[in-house]
Amino acid sequence: MKNLFREFLKGIIKENPTFVLALGLCPTLAVSVSLINGLGMGIAATFVLLGSNIIIALIKNTIPERVRIPCYIVVIATFVTITELIMKAYSPALNRSLGIYVPLIVVNCIVLGRAEAYASKNTAVNSFFDGLGMGVGFTLALLLISGIREFLGTGKLFNHILFKGFEPAFVFGMPSGALLIIGLLLGSFNLLKNKKT
Repeated sequence: MKNLFREFLKGIIKENPTFVLALGLCPTLAVSVSLINGLGMGIAATFVLLGSNIIIALIKNTIPERVRIPCYIVVIATFVTITELIMKAYSPALNRSLGIYVPLIVVNCIVLGRAEAYASKNTAVNSFFDGLGMGVGFTLALLLISGIREFLGTGKLFNHILFKGFEPAFVFGMPSGALLIIGLLLGSFNLLKNKKT
């Protein structure tokens, strides 16, 4: 049980996809303008990670080596399609807001990387906890970035005004603001990591 918990925590802290591995930055930059978008993308990516990791871990021994990656992509695309259809049915506004970035989860480095590096070499249970940890780590990173950008760019969180009279800096709602925030957070995490070692 300790090993499974360690697998889960690894994705949140030690191998966080955004702040440590610097993966999945394209959707992070694009959708992190609000906490609702960040949460929606994080949940979608986590669902795809969980489903694809489990299925790939279960079928890894039956896939011929030369078609391994195409098979992984088909499995991932299936879960992305399920995610997109559910989102269109139950949250069309969020689906429109996230746009093309939900279908692009198919080629997200986090999902493909975990399929190749972890799920194809481990059991379904371990792959579940690995996918869950990576998904939660990605979601937490998106929420942190989205929260900072939404607050500094609009003065709101979850579309609610926090401080009356707050003057937002509109640059944080633009792509350049996303780059600035992610750069500062990556630098801060690296500084903390270097101080510990």
